[in-house]
Amino acid sequence: MADLSGWVPPGIDLNTPSAARAYDALLGGAHNFEADRAFARKAEQVFPGVAASCQANRAFLRRSVRFLVGKGIRQFLDIGSGIPTVGNVHEIAQAADPTCRVAYVDNEEVAVEHSKLILHDNANATIVRADVRTPDAVLDAPEIRRLLDFDQPIAVLMLALLHFISDSDDPASLVAHYQEALVPGSYLAITHATADSRPTEMRALEKLYATSSNPAVARTTEWITSLFDGLELVEPGTAYVPEWRPDTSLDVPSHPEHYIFFGGLARKPG
Repeated sequence: MADLSGWVPPGIDLNTPSAARAYDALLGGAHNFEADRAFARKAEQVFPGVAASCQANRAFLRRSVRFLVGKGIRQFLDIGSGIPTVGNVHEIAQAADPTCRVAYVDNEEVAVEHSKLILHDNANATIVRADVRTPDAVLDAPEIRRLLDFDQPIAVLMLALLHFISDSDDPASLVAHYQEALVPGSYLAITHATADSRPTEMRALEKLYATSSNPAVARTTEWITSLFDGLELVEPGTAYVPEWRPDTSLDVPSHPEHYIFFGGLARKPG
């Protein structure tokens, strides 16, 4: 465990688990508290394989960013970026092209403060504390406008994020708002938890998340696919994350539908 004094802001509640820190724990990261690790252990009990699902989602991030760089994208807006761990967007993109610019957005103070420490000497990456539910505040944030040129294509990433947005906040309308801000040739990547293949275990996981600071709601694969309406889906279309453009066929498990996260990547036409 890292020295807490180096990355934990004053006044942070160490006893209530957060989604960002629990996700870090499920990925095997070090930037979480005992409450988050206990939560991650309970999550694995009620939904066996949840840690593997999170790791598969992280692998989707890596493959999608590499694909985007290969398509000429040099600007990334990662909303709900979470605790920065090895293989973050800027590391993947800038390894391919150091000129790639990456703006992270999160509303979790620990995630933001730790990201600032990591990015302090990286002129082509930044972190903004904001909430996906206030899209104008995100899109108009001075740091984001300084770094990203909205007159040029941008890839917006919303990975393992929207299931933390309640129906009352209308996540589909939020996605549409962000889409409208992008020029043609931009991309949108989304992954989202679904209960379609393991409904009983997923409902138990939802009940567990209701005890955290970030309640979650799984949604159908049909609903998740509808978020890409009006966009051109990249092959193979929407899929469970292990199935989406795997590096080799050996990387696809026998039951990819057991891996919670479903989504895809799409291009804005025009």
